[in-house]
Amino acid sequence: MTARTGEFRLPPPGGDVIGRRRLDTHILALQALGAEVTYERMFHFRSHGLKGAEILMDEASVTATENAIMAAATAGGDTVIHNAASEPHVQELCQLLNIMGARIAEIGSNTLHIHGVPRLHGGEFTIGPDYLEVLSFVGAAAVTHGEVRIRNAGVRYLAMIAEVFRRLGVQWQVEGDDVLVGSEQSLKIVPDLDGAIPEIKTNVWPAYPTDLISIGVTIATQAGGSVLFHDWMYSGRMYFTDKLVGMGARIILCDPYRCLVQGPTQLFSEKLESPDIRAGMALVLAALAAKGQSKIRNISQIDRGYEDVEGKLRSLGAHIERVRE
Repeated sequence: MTARTGEFRLPPPGGDVIGRRRLDTHILALQALGAEVTYERMFHFRSHGLKGAEILMDEASVTATENAIMAAATAGGDTVIHNAASEPHVQELCQLLNIMGARIAEIGSNTLHIHGVPRLHGGEFTIGPDYLEVLSFVGAAAVTHGEVRIRNAGVRYLAMIAEVFRRLGVQWQVEGDDVLVGSEQSLKIVPDLDGAIPEIKTNVWPAYPTDLISIGVTIATQAGGSVLFHDWMYSGRMYFTDKLVGMGARIILCDPYRCLVQGPTQLFSEKLESPDIRAGMALVLAALAAKGQSKIRNISQIDRGYEDVEGKLRSLGAHIERVRE
C-alpha cells in the first residue's frame, strides 16, 4: 500500500471476543502506519503512502504482526513494533524480506525495528519445518507406541514444547536437526509438587502454543494420571473433547477454556467430523490409537494445515486412506 487505493473484504466485527480483538489489532497497526480504514459491510483500506510509526500491538497476534511487518518494510521512515509475535514463521518472514532488500532488526524478539526501503527485489529462501506438523507426528508415535525419526525438525524451536511433552510422559532424542521418538515412552503424567494435578497452559511464543493443545489433550488420554489443560487464547478450543469422550476418554470440560483429562483410557472407533485444523489432526491421532475402524469427515479442515497427511502416516505403517462418499 503506497500511493494506491486498496480494497478487500474482511469478515464483519462479529464472532467471539478474541476474534474481534485480533481483527482490531490488524486495523490499529495499519492505521498507525497511515492507512485509512472504513467499514461499510466490508472493510476498505486506503493509503496515499504509508509512514513509519511506533506501534504497540494490543495482542501478540501472528497474522497482525506479519501484516504490520510487510506494510512497514516499504513505508517511509522507521517503524518499531512492540509486543510483536515471534513465532518461527514470523521470523522466517522477516528473514525472507531482508533477503529481498528490507531492513528488519531484532528478529526473534518481541520488539522489531524496521527501516523502510523504497522497494523490494527478488530473492531465494528455503522455508523451514512446521513445528506444529513435527509435534503432531511426535504425538502420533506416542499414542500408538510407535517409533519415528523426523528429519529437519527445527530442533532449535522445540525446547519449551519438549518440556511440556515431558510432563505428559513423552520424550525424544536429538541427532543434529532430527528428532527421534522411541517406542518405549513412559506416558505418565508428571505431577506438580506434593502430587498436585499439573496445569498445561498456553501462552505467547516461545511458551506452549495454542495450536498444540488439541494434540496434547489426545496424548493425555493415553497417559497415566490427571492433567488440566488451560487455553485462554482460543475461544472454544476445548469443545472438540466431546468427540474424545464419545470414543471412551475421561475428560471433564470445566469451561470453554479448560478441561481435565484422566488417563489412560482405551479409545474405541467412532464416526467423527473435523471441527478445525488442529482438532481434526487430534482426532486422527485418537483414531490411530482406538480399537476398530474410525471415519473422519470434513477432512478439508485437516488439509489446510497438513499436506498428504494420510500418505505420511501410511509410510509409518498406519492403516489410513482417503475415500470419497
